Amino acid sequence: MEQQSPRFERGTDGPKVIVAGVDGSDSSLRAAAYAAGLARRQGALLAIVYVQPVLASGAALGAPVADTTEEIAEGLVAQIRDGMERIKGIFAIRWEFRTFRGDPYNGLVKAADDLKADAVVVGASEQAGHRIIGSVAVRLVKAGRWPVTVVP
Repeated sequence: MEQQSPRFERGTDGPKVIVAGVDGSDSSLRAAAYAAGLARRQGALLAIVYVQPVLASGAALGAPVADTTEEIAEGLVAQIRDGMERIKGIFAIRWEFRTFRGDPYNGLVKAADDLKADAVVVGASEQAGHRIIGSVAVRLVKAGRWPVTVVP
């Protein structure tokens, strides 16, 4: 009996949801741009996630931490909308912006779990201290729950 080769299915096995973590740093914005390209090529939803840090020590010093992180979130949304507006009519990307409060690792894990993400894209840490205690990217990779791409 002759065996038939399986029929090739175009574009059915790629990721359906890609989570991109952003914090306003250059590497995180490059990560979002990279994730947008992946989402466009795969026809996936791009979920851009900003985790607003909760800094108890800053609040104790009287710094308006919540206001500052809210401004960062609003600024990121404005940048993202502007970028999407520039490519409108050229490329179509389904995207959404989500924000959480807490530490970046747990916020990205929650977002990826809630959205049933197929992949997570983050920027490489630009902070020297992360070489010692580990960056968010390293912690996501060690979690081993999704493919993680770290963009320099």
